[in-house]
Amino acid sequence: MPYYVYLTTNPAKTVLYIGITNNLPERMAQHYANRSTDQTFAGRYFCYNLVYFEEYTDSKAAIAREKELKGWTRAKKEALIATNNAEWAFLQA
Repeated sequence: MPYYVYLTTNPAKTVLYIGITNNLPERMAQHYANRSTDQTFAGRYFCYNLVYFEEYTDSKAAIAREKELKGWTRAKKEALIATNNAEWAFLQA
């Protein structure tokens, strides 16, 4: 089963959210459905636009990577996104 570490942003590209899932299309649909709900960070800040993801076969490796990315500075996260998506285009899951 694949696991995905992903980064989403809001339409203005001012907020980043990092998550992990084993079903990226379903998770993106959930983020979109939860937009503008205060119960979740992604919902509160409208973070439903996928801008970057990595695929893993091992859940522990994916979790470790998610934790690593969450500790990075905003500038380092932006540089990571730019390696594969320089224009920050909204990707399809």
